[in-house]
Amino acid sequence: MSINTPLPTDHQLERVAGQFEHWRRNRSHPCERIPQALWDQAAALATERAYSQVAKHLRLSPSDLKKHMTAQQHPTSRVPTPALSFVEVPPAPDPCPASSGTEIELQRADGARLRLRSGESILPLAALVQAFLEAH
Repeated sequence: MSINTPLPTDHQLERVAGQFEHWRRNRSHPCERIPQALWDQAAALATERAYSQVAKHLRLSPSDLKKHMTAQQHPTSRVPTPALSFVEVPPAPDPCPASSGTEIELQRADGARLRLRSGESILPLAALVQAFLEAH
C-alpha cells in the first residue's frame, strides 16, 4: 500500500492553474496573449516537473512552454546603443592649397551619414565606402 503525499509543486501547480483559469474567464478578448507573469510561473514550475505535464495541466502548448522556459533561462540582453556624437577633425595645414579635391557624402538606410572632404584627389574611396556601408 503506497501513500501519496502531495509534493510542494502540486500545490503550486494547482494555484497557477487557478490563475490561468481566472485569466481565461476574465480576459477582454478571446485571442488575448497570455500575460508574461503567468508564463514565468508556468516556466518556473516546468523546471521542477516535466514541462509536458505542466503544459497539459495548465492547458498550454508544450512547445510554447518550452520556448518560454528557454527564454527565461537565456534572457536576451540588449546591448545599449552608445550615444552618437559628432567629432570634427581639424584639417591639417595644407602647404599649397589645391583647387581640386574630393568631397563625398554618404547616408545609410539607418540614417547614419558620412561626409568626407579632402584636398587630395586620390583617396581609397572604394574601401571607405565599403567600410561605411558594412558598419553597424
